[in-house]
Amino acid sequence: MAELIVALDFPAADSALELAGRLRGTVPWCKVGMELFCQAGPSVLARLRDMGFHVFLDLKFYDIPHTVAQAVRAAARHGAEMLTIHTQGGERMCCEARQAADSAQPPLLFGVTVLTSFGPGQMPGIEREPADFAAQLASMAAGWGLDGVVCSGQEAAGIKARQPGLRCLCPGIRPAAAAADDQCRIMTPAAAVAAGADYLVVGRPITRADDPLAAARAILDEMHTC
Repeated sequence: MAELIVALDFPAADSALELAGRLRGTVPWCKVGMELFCQAGPSVLARLRDMGFHVFLDLKFYDIPHTVAQAVRAAARHGAEMLTIHTQGGERMCCEARQAADSAQPPLLFGVTVLTSFGPGQMPGIEREPADFAAQLASMAAGWGLDGVVCSGQEAAGIKARQPGLRCLCPGIRPAAAAADDQCRIMTPAAAVAAGADYLVVGRPITRADDPLAAARAILDEMHTC
């Protein structure tokens, strides 16, 4: 069954933890991205774990293999249970990240394919359509030992058909009435689950709702009706 991840994209730890407290017991996962991590540091991971959440650290590591491997080890030591790296970092980087993850408390390792903010023709230096390029990167990620890929819900079904053992983590999830914001390749929760998504990442439709808990429950209800 697909799981919901709430993106705690806040400029301060207090705001993020206050929102997390309201969702505790309803949403199983919290995402800590670049904004919150740069403000609060790795201690926020432990605080979320103490609240009972699984923690997804979404820093999209992309560097030389040694640097990425060391970053993966450090993140695992701080309690991240799921991490992201860029598949465009290549085979050596991804394989060394896999080895580093396995040498610590093993987190799930997901390879970013194509950011959901990109539409057709918007990827610099890449002429392929986003869905085609995402599928190509996903095939490589499977061979490099990654647990899954980050992709649009629009690409999940095709990726699952070719790589059934690969998990799909899908941002760009928007309930039917929600604004797209800066996302281009979006999908509703029900459609993403039907397409085979394993994890749905939702930020602003929950965190900026008048009642975040009610918004999260509505998304979970939609996910579980599929």
